Amino acid sequence: MGLFDRLKSRLTRTRSAFSDGISSIFRGGRAMDQSLLDDLEELLYTSDLGPLATDLVETLTRMHKRGELKGEEDVRGALRGRLLEKLGDQRELPAQNQAPHVLLVVGVNGSGKTTSIAKLANRFKQEGKSVLVGACDTFRAAAADQLEIWAGRSGVDIVRQKEGADPAAVAFDAVDAGIARGTDVIILDTAGRLHTQKNLMLELEKIQRVVQKRLPEAPHAVWLVLDGTNGQNAVQQAKLFTESVDVSGIIVAKLDGTARGGAVFSITEAVGLPVFYIGTGETMEDLERFEPEPFVDAILSTTLEKA
Repeated sequence: MGLFDRLKSRLTRTRSAFSDGISSIFRGGRAMDQSLLDDLEELLYTSDLGPLATDLVETLTRMHKRGELKGEEDVRGALRGRLLEKLGDQRELPAQNQAPHVLLVVGVNGSGKTTSIAKLANRFKQEGKSVLVGACDTFRAAAADQLEIWAGRSGVDIVRQKEGADPAAVAFDAVDAGIARGTDVIILDTAGRLHTQKNLMLELEKIQRVVQKRLPEAPHAVWLVLDGTNGQNAVQQAKLFTESVDVSGIIVAKLDGTARGGAVFSITEAVGLPVFYIGTGETMEDLERFEPEPFVDAILSTTLEKA
């Protein structure tokens, strides 16, 4: 099964809300007019596209006035083109030329951060890389326990300490162990936090400072995990988090369980950062490399088409 088919089958709620909503508006052979455009505008806003909805409606209105929109398929084609333009081409993963490549993963509690790290570790392992995870969330014992279980299933190394240990010390030990073992990728989990939690934000800075004592150029990337079910709230989290942390990329988790997949567009529009991966299920394999074209085509496809 190709990426388009996998996304189409797993993003059913977003596809139903967005694509089937378009079909409903055109039901009965309804003609293009201002009333129909108004209904499209409402649909786009309720699909969690945020301010981007205004831009899309303006584009559709101009095309309609020029006589370029004759019906549903023209509207779908126009939306597809504009959505792809908004996502842009900046989706290449940064090269992992350093060994070890240290990846720091941040996010709020409940975003799916720890599970996403486990999926990432498994994915890198399947690509032939050696992986070590550092369980730096020492405030929540369940996080380290969960990570250790996932690490065991994937066959990747883990460094952890007792509950309440200094997260920066765990990060240092993880990088030290990774260097000693010749590890390709080191992924550091961190405690969930909000941008408003000053102590936790200072802790992130400390983790980075301490890691750099062992590996001066680390961390090589900082990825933010957002909960796709939060819709526009995830957009606000992305804005506020990136104001406080030098984030280089985003993972949007839990997209299989929501009709709010349109928030992906709002997130990239709001913070200008690439979405590298999306979570599409609960198994270790349900982490997809984000590719704009299959994603847009999947949510615009109709339920009448064969999966």
